[in-house]
Amino acid sequence: MRREITGFSNPTVKYLRSLREKKHRRREKRFLAEGLRLLTDARESGRLPAMLVMAAGRDPHTLLDALEKDVLAAGGEVIETTPDILTKITGKDNPQAVTGVFREFDTSLGNLDRHAAPIWLVAQALRDPGNLGTMLRTADAVGAGGVILIDDCADPFSVEAVRASMGAIFTKSVAQARWDEFLLWLRSGPGQLVAASLRDAVAYRGADYTAPCFLLVGNESRGLPQEYEDACDLRVTMPMRGRADSLNAAVAAAVLAYEALARLDP
Repeated sequence: MRREITGFSNPTVKYLRSLREKKHRRREKRFLAEGLRLLTDARESGRLPAMLVMAAGRDPHTLLDALEKDVLAAGGEVIETTPDILTKITGKDNPQAVTGVFREFDTSLGNLDRHAAPIWLVAQALRDPGNLGTMLRTADAVGAGGVILIDDCADPFSVEAVRASMGAIFTKSVAQARWDEFLLWLRSGPGQLVAASLRDAVAYRGADYTAPCFLLVGNESRGLPQEYEDACDLRVTMPMRGRADSLNAAVAAAVLAYEALARLDP
C-alpha cells in the first residue's frame, strides 16, 4: 500500500516518533533505521522494512526504486511525506531522505551458531549505544559471528545504535542474555572466553587464542566484575603507554578482534 502524509498531527507520524523511545519499541517490537545505505544493507541481507517512509522531492536512485518495489511486493507500506515531517520523525535536523520501520529480531542465544565464525564479540553492561553500534560495525569488519550483549546493555535497536552500526545491525547476529544464561550456553559446547583485563593478564599479542573465541569487554567505567573475569579461560591486556589507564570499550574490542583474527586465521 502507498499513501501520502502531509500533517504533523497524523497518527502515523506520532507512532513513528514514538519508536525513538525504548518503551515504545519494546511494546511495538519495531525499530527505525535511517538512510538508503542502511536500508539497502538490510534488503541485501534479506530484511525488508514493514514501512518505508520517503521524503517528497528526494533525488531519484535505482537502489531506492528497488527497495520500494520489494517492500510493496512483500505487502509492506510506502509513505511519502515532507522533509519537515521526516525531521520530526527522526529527530535530526538534516535527516536522510528515507527511513524504514523494521520488526525487531529474535535475540535469543539459541539462534546463534557458534561455529559460524572464529571470533565473537561479547559486551557486558555496555551503556553507550554509540559504543554498541561501533562494536557491531567492528564485528562486520573482522568477520565475527556477531555481538552478544550480557546483562543490562544499551538497546541494540535504538536509533543511535542502529545508526552507529552502519548497517551491521542487519548483517551480524545479535544476542542478549544474563551472565548465568550466557555462561551455561557457552560451556555447553566448544568456545574460549577471553576477557580484556588488567588482573593477572597476559599480553594480548601472541596470546593463545582458540576458535571459536569469545572476546569479552566490560562496562565503560567499571570494567568487568571479578567473578566474570574468574570464569574466563584467558585474560589479556593491552599496553597503555600514555596517561590513560584503559581504552574505550569498543576500541578495545576492535584491537582484540584483529589480533585474535590474525592468530586464528593467519
